[in-house]
Amino acid sequence: MATFWTPHLVKGRDSDPNGGPTNTGLFSLYLDEFDDNWSTQVEDFDYILLSAGHWFYRPAVFYERSRLVGCHYCLLPNVTDLGMYYGYRRALRTTFRAITSLKNYKGITYLRTFAPSHFENGLWNEGGNCVRTRPFRSNETVLEGPNMEFYMTQVEEFRAAERVARKRGLKFRLLDTTQAMLLRPDGHPSRYGHWAHENVTLYNDCVHWCLPGPIDTWNDFLLEMLKTERLRSAEERLHSKDRKLLVR
Repeated sequence: MATFWTPHLVKGRDSDPNGGPTNTGLFSLYLDEFDDNWSTQVEDFDYILLSAGHWFYRPAVFYERSRLVGCHYCLLPNVTDLGMYYGYRRALRTTFRAITSLKNYKGITYLRTFAPSHFENGLWNEGGNCVRTRPFRSNETVLEGPNMEFYMTQVEEFRAAERVARKRGLKFRLLDTTQAMLLRPDGHPSRYGHWAHENVTLYNDCVHWCLPGPIDTWNDFLLEMLKTERLRSAEERLHSKDRKLLVR
């Protein structure tokens, strides 16, 4: 088992030591280039679990074919702002291509879908908070705005990659946790998401999740999908055996 830190999934680096326009970094992202930190390490894995999203909110400069093509909120002169979804879509596309291009990879690839944040009464840098102590009911909230856009981008790129993978005999699966997490505004650490000695007056954390808590559900979903996969594989082997007997 291994964990790889790759917040944008593709090759990238923080290119502004001064913090960029929002003091959260200004990243140079090479949207059509694999991140070798993980893509060169996973060819013999049985499972790959992908997830990424919130880091694409941060300002970034986009490169394709080693050429500057645009950015997301970089505020640089003569650079077209293409928006964060442009970079996200291209990064997902490249990530799936990195996996399907592995010659010896025979594993199952899971994409964990976007987990919405729950800022209320302001944005993350404008005093937004998340102080609810119970889940939403299903009729109290809907998936919309950036949450919906991130989710739909994932699903669209996943479906396209799944068709390519199927031709190669690879299995791609969607670990869809978005709706379940949308209903859990009570699962974030808020102002308690800091070490005791840190200045907790800066920002409330309504993006990350507490443990134990709602993200235990992710493990439950994944475990059930793994069980289903095992049963499906057993059935496929049985049907294959039956076909061979009929041929004889």
